[in-house]
Amino acid sequence: MNKHHMLGKKGEEIASNFIMKKGGQILELNWTYQKAEIDIIFLQNKKVVFVEVKKRSSNQFGNPEEFVSERKQQLYFDAAEEFLFQNKLKFEIQFDIISIVHNNNETIIKHIEDAF
Repeated sequence: MNKHHMLGKKGEEIASNFIMKKGGQILELNWTYQKAEIDIIFLQNKKVVFVEVKKRSSNQFGNPEEFVSERKQQLYFDAAEEFLFQNKLKFEIQFDIISIVHNNNETIIKHIEDAF
């Protein structure tokens, strides 16, 4: 696994732990549909939340959450519909971003609820 993928996996692990500490019930990790991969799907307060995790080692080139493109958002919408259909779920949905800047000295986690 290359350094970029290892950084992403570490970010997903940090985000999953963060969600569980806030009382979220993880339903799926790295769920794929066609060209979309949803990093985390969790249930909280009768709402299914689809999460894009963005992790960087610095924000030198911008905050991680700024790199969720409109194309990526559309893929998430399509995948979310399919996930609900396949699992016969009729909950309210929400799309969040968990932005993580992690370097040797500190980890900054920003949970952007209802991001798109």
